[in-house]
Amino acid sequence: MAADRAALQKLQQIAHLQLPFSPTPVERLPRLAATFGGDVDLSVKRDDAIPIGFGGNKIRKLFLVGAQALEAGADTLITTGGIQSNHARATASMAARLGLECVLVANGTPPPKPTANALLDRLLGADIRYVATREERAPAMAAAADELRARGKRPFVIPLGASTAHGAAAFALAVGEALAQIPAPDVIVTSTSSGGTQAGLVAGCALHGISTAVIGISADDPAAALTAEIRRIHRDPAVLIGLPPDAFAGARIEVDDTFVGEGYGIATPESTAAIELSAQREGLFLDPTYTGKAMAGLIARTRSGAFAGQRVLFWHTGGQVGLFA
Repeated sequence: MAADRAALQKLQQIAHLQLPFSPTPVERLPRLAATFGGDVDLSVKRDDAIPIGFGGNKIRKLFLVGAQALEAGADTLITTGGIQSNHARATASMAARLGLECVLVANGTPPPKPTANALLDRLLGADIRYVATREERAPAMAAAADELRARGKRPFVIPLGASTAHGAAAFALAVGEALAQIPAPDVIVTSTSSGGTQAGLVAGCALHGISTAVIGISADDPAAALTAEIRRIHRDPAVLIGLPPDAFAGARIEVDDTFVGEGYGIATPESTAAIELSAQREGLFLDPTYTGKAMAGLIARTRSGAFAGQRVLFWHTGGQVGLFA
């Protein structure tokens, strides 16, 4: 495959927030790799180290989505997630950095004593509105936007996980960032949920003309549903950079839903072991909702010999604040 240089140039021209941002580190994990064998060259891309709002993949997305909001003249960001949503915390953090207000629609019961992300949301001054179910989130965001407009405000609604054209484009750009640091890996393993991060990584690999497999370890949804959502998301960044909507239709999308366990946010024995191993072997902190399960998937495949002789990059999407929930 050849790199699409014209599309990459358009990708690089998308407006980006003018805030401090350096390429996140790529670090080798030799002691962790030796623990579970498999003759794998294992590294980690440290998006948990982005120095705004405790970092993570949602902060990376918001460098483009936030710029889009400013271009639209927004004075308030509205988004949604669970009580311990990393995306909600990231959005509130970015709003604070930009001098914007923030409304968060959280599904769940208000905690009597906020911890972890819920505590940070309050410290950041977000207006937190609670709904009972996931199905009520989108209508509640729309209602909040209407209310703010009626008061003369200019809200900008960010969908769950910032899994939009701009959010995915941020991770297509991130592939280029990683390729400037290391040779193209054979495999990227990452957590996947709303689909935008994996969609961007898959698109970025295609645009750079590399054959890297991007394996998303689901934190919640079935593989078939997530694969369909990633294909839907792909249409938007393709159009954003002047490609046909079906430009990424042939891209390989691999989602593994066998590490979800009892459900979203519920730790499994495998994810708990992965969190402990990563901390004890490399001083690397993962979270119980996303990256712990993603690392559990990586460990299982490595132990089975699936990655023998390959360069594997674990893309750390952050979320370690969840350890304090």
